[in-house]
Amino acid sequence: MAKTNVKSSKAYMASLKSLDTEENIDLMFYRPIGYGWACLAKKCGIGPNAITVASIFLGIGAGVMFYFSDIYLNIIGMILLIWANSFDSADGQLARMTGQYSRIGRILDGLSGDLWFLSIYIAICLREIVTSTFFEQHHWAIWVLALVAGICHTKQAAMADYYRQFHLYFLKGESGSELERAFTLKRKLTTLNWKHDFWQKLSLSFYTNYTLQQEATAPAMQRLRSELADRYPDGKIPVQFREAFRKASLPLMKYTNALTFNWRSIILFVSLFLEMPWIYFACEVTLFNFLLGWMIYRHEKICRYFAMELKEGKFPAE
Repeated sequence: MAKTNVKSSKAYMASLKSLDTEENIDLMFYRPIGYGWACLAKKCGIGPNAITVASIFLGIGAGVMFYFSDIYLNIIGMILLIWANSFDSADGQLARMTGQYSRIGRILDGLSGDLWFLSIYIAICLREIVTSTFFEQHHWAIWVLALVAGICHTKQAAMADYYRQFHLYFLKGESGSELERAFTLKRKLTTLNWKHDFWQKLSLSFYTNYTLQQEATAPAMQRLRSELADRYPDGKIPVQFREAFRKASLPLMKYTNALTFNWRSIILFVSLFLEMPWIYFACEVTLFNFLLGWMIYRHEKICRYFAMELKEGKFPAE
C-alpha cells in the first residue's frame, strides 16, 4: 500500500491514539511504517507483546553499535534504533487494531524504552572513557553525568506519558486512555500472591511505584481528579468540561512530544556525528529538564483553574 493511501485510510487513522497527541515526525514517518508492521503481524498471528520484545533486542543492539568510535557502525546503530522505534509504534497500533490491550503490555512497552537507553547510556560511558582524555582521567564524571541524565530521562518520559494520557481521557473517555490510579493498583496488588503470581506481582509493583511517582509530581491534577470523582461519581463528566479542558491542554502536547523519543534521538544522533556523545547527556540534564519544569508548571496551573471552576459549580451535571 502506498504511503499516501496508508495515511488517508480509515484503518490507519483508527490505529493512532489521536491527532491531538501525535508528534509530527511520528505522523510523517513512524506511524505509517508501524502500521505496515502491524498489518503484517496481524496476518501472521503475532501479538503486540512479541513485537515489543523484538524492539528490545533491536534497541540493545543499537546501544552496542554506539560504543564504537566508527561512524559507519554508529549509523548501523541509528538504523537499529529507528527500527526499534518503528516496532514500538507498531505494537501500540496492533493493540488498537485487534483490541489486545493489557496492563502487562503497557508495562512491557515502557520497559522496552528503558532497556534501549540503558544499553545506550552504558555504551556511551564506556566509549568516552576510552576516547576522551578528560573522561579517561576522571571515570567518575561520565558515570555521574549519565546517572543524573538517566534519572532525568525517566522522569521526563513518565510525566510526558502521564499528561498525554490525561488529555486522552478527556478527549476519548476512559476507554481511550491508559490512565490509572495508584490506589486501584495497590488494591489489585493485595489480591496477588508472591508464590503463585510472582511475575505478575513484581511487574505490578514496579508499575504501581511508577504511577505513585507520577501522581506525586502532579498534586493539582490529583485534586482535580478527586473533585471530578466527587462531583460526577458515575464518571459522566459533562461534554462542556471535557471540551474546555481539552482546549486548555492541547497547547501543552507539543511539550510532551518534545520529551519523547524523536527529539531525544535526534540530539543523540547529532552528538554521535560530532563524536561528542556526552553532549546528549548534557541536553538531558539541561534542555529537556527545562521543558519538563515548564510543562509541569503549565499543566498544574490548568488543573488548579478547572478544580476551582468545579467548586464554584460552573459545570453542572448533564
